[in-house]
Amino acid sequence: MSELRQEAEAIAEQFSDHTDVDPDDVEERLTTLVDEYRVPLDEASRSVTNSYLEDAGMERDELGRGGSEEVLVNDIDEDEQWVDLRVKLVDLWEPRSDSISQVGLLGDESGTIKFVAFETSDLPELTEGQAYELSNVVTDEYEGSYSVKLNRTTGITEIDEEIEVGDNADTVEGALVDIQSGSGLIKRCPEEDCTRVLQNGRCSEHGQVEGEFDLRIKGVLDDGETVTEVIFDREATEELTGMTLEEAKDMAMDALDTTVVAEEMGEDVLGRYYRVTGPTFGRYVLVDEMEDPGTVDVESALIEARSI
Repeated sequence: MSELRQEAEAIAEQFSDHTDVDPDDVEERLTTLVDEYRVPLDEASRSVTNSYLEDAGMERDELGRGGSEEVLVNDIDEDEQWVDLRVKLVDLWEPRSDSISQVGLLGDESGTIKFVAFETSDLPELTEGQAYELSNVVTDEYEGSYSVKLNRTTGITEIDEEIEVGDNADTVEGALVDIQSGSGLIKRCPEEDCTRVLQNGRCSEHGQVEGEFDLRIKGVLDDGETVTEVIFDREATEELTGMTLEEAKDMAMDALDTTVVAEEMGEDVLGRYYRVTGPTFGRYVLVDEMEDPGTVDVESALIEARSI
């Protein structure tokens, strides 16, 4: 069975409890997008699924793939998977959107992961420090970082158990030798539950949209032996560069060009030595904490390290 056929049958199965979806029709739509328009399969799958959701008048979190498997949070490495978790609520913080009821950090022995619950899901609130069994939660990926979304089908059971929360953070250091494309002032999709970076004003899932500005740096640290790719989010980027989002927007407006922001940032931070800590997802370390060890002769340090 081809990969396209497998994906078509999986999509049809998602709708089996709600409406009649023909796997042959799904496969035909996927084939058109993948073969004729060169759309990646995962993006084509989202597009086709969204089309069926719209036809059925359904929300995405009404779907499910039966028999979700219990996993450890640090083993989550795929987008849009349905999983069960046995976790402790480690931390809560204030949601940035009225559409979000709770946002925080869940943890088990393997590490921690961000979770989001939406107002429309109408779920009971979780309590900090309490352990839970969570069934039928959905994984989400953003810039290599995984989180989970609680939805209206999520089962929440309090458990009387002490769960020791592990640390899945890595610490790396080195000279910041490159700032990659997609850094500086960027725009993200404004649709609820989507933070994808826009390419030419277009979201890979929601099409042409009016984006929302954000800051980030995708950089490369070199310690003389190992090259590590890192991502600084808005908060870490502002700390690293001393440039706020509003200042970056003003700079881009004055120049009528967003690329000047990354260029300005590069002048300030390239060649400096940093020590950063955060979880590793895919090939990136996502920076949660950062330390500037002070003035370092980068060239001498790299030569010395490579000679060891």
